Amino acid sequence: MKEYKGIISTVLCVIMVVCVIKAGSGPEPEAVVDTHEYNDSIVLWYTDESMTDYLNAMAVEYHENGGMRVLPRLHSGNEYVEAVYDASIKEEAAPDMFIVSTDSLEKAYLSGCAVAVDEEWNILNPDNFPGVALNAVTYKGQKVGYPFYFETSALLYNKTYLHDMILGKLKAESESADGNGEESTEQTAAESEDALTGAELEKQTLVLMEEAIPETFDELLAFADEYDAPEDVEGIFKWDVRDVFFNYFFIGDYIDVGGNCGDDSESIDVYNIDAIRAMTLFQRLNSFFAFESSDVTYDQVVDEFIHGKLVFATATSDIVSRLDKAKEEGEFDYEYGLAMIPDLSEDMETRSLSVTETVVINGYSDKISEAEAFARFLTCEKAGELYAKTGKLPSALRAIDRSSEEGQKLSAFLDEYSYSKPMPKLMTTSNYWLLLEDAFANVWSGKDASTTLMELARQINVQVHGESGDFEYIALPVESEEVEYLDEEALKQEAVGGEASDKAE
Repeated sequence: MKEYKGIISTVLCVIMVVCVIKAGSGPEPEAVVDTHEYNDSIVLWYTDESMTDYLNAMAVEYHENGGMRVLPRLHSGNEYVEAVYDASIKEEAAPDMFIVSTDSLEKAYLSGCAVAVDEEWNILNPDNFPGVALNAVTYKGQKVGYPFYFETSALLYNKTYLHDMILGKLKAESESADGNGEESTEQTAAESEDALTGAELEKQTLVLMEEAIPETFDELLAFADEYDAPEDVEGIFKWDVRDVFFNYFFIGDYIDVGGNCGDDSESIDVYNIDAIRAMTLFQRLNSFFAFESSDVTYDQVVDEFIHGKLVFATATSDIVSRLDKAKEEGEFDYEYGLAMIPDLSEDMETRSLSVTETVVINGYSDKISEAEAFARFLTCEKAGELYAKTGKLPSALRAIDRSSEEGQKLSAFLDEYSYSKPMPKLMTTSNYWLLLEDAFANVWSGKDASTTLMELARQINVQVHGESGDFEYIALPVESEEVEYLDEEALKQEAVGGEASDKAE
């Protein structure tokens, strides 16, 4: 029965997509399109204007090396897949391929605007791409796109502050040890001074700095309690609480919408005790770090970090170029580092959200094999040039040299991406992010985490299955400290025994 319902749902989805396209297009005056230049060319659509120069350069290089001519065309992101479909059925300068986020792959595939990748080349495998990238382009067991580039979040920290903190502690310990020992000779004092200012002390400082980077939020909170902050510091840790992209990692390991590939409507689980625990910890951070979500934006967080007002923050990959530019312009006087997002605790993990942009071959094209060849050129052969020329992080493994200075800065994002969760593809959960964003906002402002997640689960169930489902309220176990009650009889016996012992002496 479930399979039958699934078939009906799929058919209805396709019909809905087509109907929306037809209804939205409306009557238009007939236009004469000069398709001469398209006859012997591959047309590529994209929506990110910052990719224009790069895609044009790649098109020229590909053609100069014997490939077919490629015509990159910037297109509006509004109803993007619908526009691809509309152009395809009208046969008016339709794209042979297009770049799109993987959360739109179900819509693209069901409307015929995406086809399964030609597996003969064996490009899409774990040797070339991390598992999350392969899952992101997989729909119903088929890979329907080539992973191109991605975005995720990482922990940003002020390396200068950590360095000064560790160095100060080491010097204080050294001075304390000198003061407690025997009187030093002039030579010993000189050697001690050399040790404090020498390379060995710096080496020890760098080692301890790595250990000081919090691996859990428990460690981050302990750091905040103990840290003697410089005068410029106004906060230990801050992030854009209003953006679900920066909140998702709190519960990313404990909720599921669509399974590993985000395409399974039977795999829905957002209401469970671990998710409630994670949301409760998220809520507690409000009272600890004490800032209003309405007062914080990502740009404000970056600005505060640049001016030394924060020790830790969460950031996306654009932070590297932004901080490097600020340093060049004399606005940023610190060193910085990036690490993976800390786990919630030793027992609970975090898992970030990732967005993967993919190159999709239009199923209506008559140049499918030619388009696939250019897709392989973009996403595999030339992946190593992507970041340097666009600031976009390539999905392909080994596209960035981790041993380089640039690669070391970006390693945290590469590691975080490998462990992240891709966005769901289900059209029935297209507003999932708005619902989740509201849930985070409600919990941050004090609403009960369990009640909030239960409401979210019901809303998603209605959208996916047509009914809210039966959920029983899950209450977290009450955490209470063990109290040791005094045994009066034992105390009397102890007192008597003590008196007898005194008399015996």
